[in-house]
Amino acid sequence: MKLSYVYILKCADETYYTGVSSNLEQRLYQHQCGFFPGCYTFKRRPVELVFYCDFTDITLAISTEKQIKKWSRSKKEALIEGRYDDLPNLAKKKFK
Repeated sequence: MKLSYVYILKCADETYYTGVSSNLEQRLYQHQCGFFPGCYTFKRRPVELVFYCDFTDITLAISTEKQIKKWSRSKKEALIEGRYDDLPNLAKKKFK
């Protein structure tokens, strides 16, 4: 059974990058060494892997990646920190 991974990297500029890969170790290496000059992380190295989860269905992995990319920083940080109960209450828009 082939696994796919959704992952979050913390970049040197404190931003987060979310991606999906079937080979997490290789993809992390590519981010670290700047293998793809056009990639978001290229000018934001070094990067640190702060979260990943695995999927047996690539379609579900891709849809999860797209969902996480739309999340606010605070919601991503709740996921990274394992505060799963907080996720439903964190919205992209901040209310005052």
